[in-house]
Amino acid sequence: MILDTSVGYLLDETEQSNLFKDKKMLQRLQDIANLPEKEKESLLTTIDHFIKASKFSLL
Repeated sequence: MILDTSVGYLLDETEQSNLFKDKKMLQRLQDIANLPEKEKESLLTTIDHFIKASKFSLL
């Protein structure tokens, strides 16, 4: 590798960019964004806790 990187990286083909190609995930994010503020905050807090627990269990 001349540039010490991949073609996928140079073309921004990362897992993060694939997230925005996932129609189900985008619909979920739109649905969450449209919830009343209290319910949205509760759901996001639950998601945040689940993600933290999942990352912790990987250690």
